Amino acid sequence: MVIGVLEVDLSIEHARSLKDKRMALRSLKDRIRRSFNVSVAEVEDNDVWTRAVVGIAIVANDQQFANQVLSKIVDYVENDREVVLDDYRMNFA
Repeated sequence: MVIGVLEVDLSIEHARSLKDKRMALRSLKDRIRRSFNVSVAEVEDNDVWTRAVVGIAIVANDQQFANQVLSKIVDYVENDREVVLDDYRMNFA
């Protein structure tokens, strides 16, 4: 069993309030969950309007599959119009 964890640092440039940020993040998190069958949560910068760190986790049989899924999620987030991907980190256990 392999656990893959992806942390993405995001900028939400259009957010003018926490409500704007939450709406953008909720939409992104729901779409990632539906498309990739992973767990998603905001893990840092909860009270900052224009920044977020989102954690994404997958449990898989092998590391190659987990890496493929997490890499596809990075591509997906890079192409999202609501957020800007600033950085990401991937770890496996």
